[in-house]
Amino acid sequence: MNILIAEDDPLTLDALAACIESDGFTALRAADGRQALDLWRSEKPDLLCLDIMMPGVDGYEVCRRVRASNRDVPILFLSAKNQEIDVVVGLDLGADDFIRKPFTRSEVMARIRSALRRSAPRDGTDHFNLGDLTVKPRAMLAERGGKAIELSPREISMLRLLHDHRGEPVSRDAFLDACWGIDYFPDSRTLDQHIFLLRKKIESDPANPVIIQTVRSIGYRCAAGGLFADSSRVP
Repeated sequence: MNILIAEDDPLTLDALAACIESDGFTALRAADGRQALDLWRSEKPDLLCLDIMMPGVDGYEVCRRVRASNRDVPILFLSAKNQEIDVVVGLDLGADDFIRKPFTRSEVMARIRSALRRSAPRDGTDHFNLGDLTVKPRAMLAERGGKAIELSPREISMLRLLHDHRGEPVSRDAFLDACWGIDYFPDSRTLDQHIFLLRKKIESDPANPVIIQTVRSIGYRCAAGGLFADSSRVP
């Protein structure tokens, strides 16, 4: 998923982009409103984060022009302007949320995920199953027994890769290329740490995983039949 950030302060822009990319999104950076509109037209991002006070075309005007052509894409305002009138104007223009500066990484990412879930299609065409777990990429969550489990884009990519290769070992290099990018050179434990955290989210018993199985010296796999016993599994 692509997220457009329009912010004229380079330090804030870099910090926001780092937050977004650490969760597996692609950050599109714009230093002002005109660049934001150009990127909107060329890249069609899945969500926009707009500062209000920018040179040339401000965030309000960017929102107004985007809403003239698209009523569904989520738009979040990020601003130090925090008077009630500022919030009201932004929401009246069609923004989905208004985040006051300064904000924490956890807050801004939670609001981004929430906005993307609300905008997710309801027809279920992008869903896939891993045993009794239903993964909904557009909604950025999985469900089991009516319980929702929030997932990051990278976690969804990892599960989709396992789903696409059910019953087959997926190598560490394949994981890193597909879910981090071929230009990424991670620490040797990066993948293992992500798998550990993902298992805690989705496995009924993380100490004895059945969705994400370890294949020694190679990587990981998901059993072809979903959540069935596999005597060759090495947790």
